[in-house]
Amino acid sequence: METPENEIFRDSISTINEEGKRAWVYPKKPSGKYYDKRKLVSYGLLAFLLASPFIKIGGNQFLMFNVLERRFNIFGFPFWPQDFHLFVISMIIGVVFITLFTVAFGRIFCGWICPQTIFMEMVFRRIEYWIEGDRNKQRKLARQKWDAEKIRKKGLKLFIFLIISFLIANVFLAYLIGSDRLLEYIAEGPLSHMGTLIPLVIFTAVFYFVFAWFREQVCVIACPYGRLQGVLLDTKSIVVAYDYKRGEGENGRKKFRKDEDRDALGHGDCIDCLQCVHVCPTGIDIRNGTQLECVNCTACIDECDHIMESINLPKGLIRYASEENIKNNVKFKLTARMKGYIAVLTILIGILTGMLFLRNEVEANVLRLPGQLYEHKEDNIISNVFTYKLVNKTTRDIQDVTLKLMSHKGTLKLVATSNSFIVPKQGIAEGSLFIEINNSALTGDRNKIKIGVYAGGKLIETCTANFLGPRSYK
Repeated sequence: METPENEIFRDSISTINEEGKRAWVYPKKPSGKYYDKRKLVSYGLLAFLLASPFIKIGGNQFLMFNVLERRFNIFGFPFWPQDFHLFVISMIIGVVFITLFTVAFGRIFCGWICPQTIFMEMVFRRIEYWIEGDRNKQRKLARQKWDAEKIRKKGLKLFIFLIISFLIANVFLAYLIGSDRLLEYIAEGPLSHMGTLIPLVIFTAVFYFVFAWFREQVCVIACPYGRLQGVLLDTKSIVVAYDYKRGEGENGRKKFRKDEDRDALGHGDCIDCLQCVHVCPTGIDIRNGTQLECVNCTACIDECDHIMESINLPKGLIRYASEENIKNNVKFKLTARMKGYIAVLTILIGILTGMLFLRNEVEANVLRLPGQLYEHKEDNIISNVFTYKLVNKTTRDIQDVTLKLMSHKGTLKLVATSNSFIVPKQGIAEGSLFIEINNSALTGDRNKIKIGVYAGGKLIETCTANFLGPRSYK
């Protein structure tokens, strides 16, 4: 079956031409109220992104994702491998939150918050406009032979792109290894830390490749989020949409002619100027409806409003609207699906909040030494050997730490250390210990014992372990 002519655009993506080659997009420089708002949001998020690795709360880096050491800081809260369940819940909350906003407002995340869009449109693209000019000048320069002007402009642009990519890579590295360590490596010289320099060069190359060449292809080809639209969006979702009822009229769109009565001729308000296509950073025609490539950047809204204003027609031909709103003039309201996502999100946030309040600053684990049975000593004393590990999640040393047996009358002795020790900040203290209990206090061959962790005489954590003894026969 042949594809209808008005649906041919769906057979391929906008960045590939009929020959299957890359169709380079030269978007017109956007302007308008939405673009101004996006600039404010983008520069605020850029400041947040660049500053977050260097902000400390309670001595903890504000945001850090040290995958190699499995240490994460989220809004100043440190997460260790022992807190992995909390990290997983946090990530699930993030996914549900983005899903909810996609169901309600489409790809607003892509157009307003996504780092790829912010860097591409608000940093690299603006540098490109500054050096090469607007859309027509860029296209002319691309067709121009490699003379001194083209080499100078292209060379300057790519050099600045490389410098910015290097700076982004350093910030990215600060999120991974910590800003303190990054600054330390910079002070000591990159050649002293080749294991870090090589990943830094790789990150720089990746960012440079993405922003200098791959560009909008990330959103169209690489990012899976756009493909979720088909699953998440429905006719009630608010998206950047073309009002086809107003734009097409009875007899379709038509080029603008001064003093012409378009209503009498049955033509819609769309004058087919193609400015919404020229300004689109992914090169689509929004008049074809919601498409995979659309990132809801609002550039087409601003451009269309400008055109409508210039020919004395009402704004809003392209606007934030749902299919229901355009077709039946139905206002936005929460659907059952949205309410379901809100309920799930509320429950998850409640669970995470409760877990954070119950989370201890010190994690203690005491385990019986593998392969070791109990030892029967004089006066009917049973001895077991254990290993202990204490994780200090705070940014201060915990002094005068002692371990005490709480559940049974007996003795607890540390091996190769004094009865008290220090757990270093954001570090681990581990070792071995003996626990001795009179057999008369045991209730079989396996007993659950409780051990308290004290700092300066104050109980800060408890843990349990299995204590082996002789099997009793009754």
